[in-house]
Amino acid sequence: MSRRIVCLRHGQTLWNVERRFQGHSDIPLDETGTAQAARAASLLASLRPTLIVSSDLQRANDTALALGRIVGLDVAVDKDFRERGGGQWEGLTREEIAARWPTEYAAWEAPDGEPVGDVAARVAAAMRKWAGRLDDDGLLVVASHGAALRLGICELLGLPEELWPALGGLGNCSWSVLQEGRKGWRLLEHNAGTLPEPVNSDDRPEAVA
Repeated sequence: MSRRIVCLRHGQTLWNVERRFQGHSDIPLDETGTAQAARAASLLASLRPTLIVSSDLQRANDTALALGRIVGLDVAVDKDFRERGGGQWEGLTREEIAARWPTEYAAWEAPDGEPVGDVAARVAAAMRKWAGRLDDDGLLVVASHGAALRLGICELLGLPEELWPALGGLGNCSWSVLQEGRKGWRLLEHNAGTLPEPVNSDDRPEAVA
């Protein structure tokens, strides 16, 4: 047996539906998101997680708490699992961003936002830190955000940055599974449990079309 990490994206929020950049803004789950979190929890409970950690933002923390209640585990909180900071883009729709910052929109880099490399480094470092607390056959569930998780996974797998767009976005309350092997971490599943709604993440536009 070897250690595993389940990377769980939070449930739907109103800003997801409105296609607004959320970033560090603390937006709660909507009614659909709460139901998604309950569904995901009922499925992931069968994997018997031994440790649950979430972003400090309530949409991720409430998603994690739904699982914690079923499996009887407390949820630790780590702000390093926050979403990518969007600066002035937060709260704006994609159309508003494209109209005001066409060049930056094309690169999906907010002028005062958090660079993708920084997000990848902090999320992957947090994954390694918490996975290090697992027993040899332990399972860590990380409840976080679409862009943060995708970038962290890419960094943990050692993918060069030019290949990061090859990994698609995560749907609300969908998850990816990583397993530690002799040569490092590998991706076992990606975007599993996908519900029939669009991704609507803070990730690059082409990743969520």
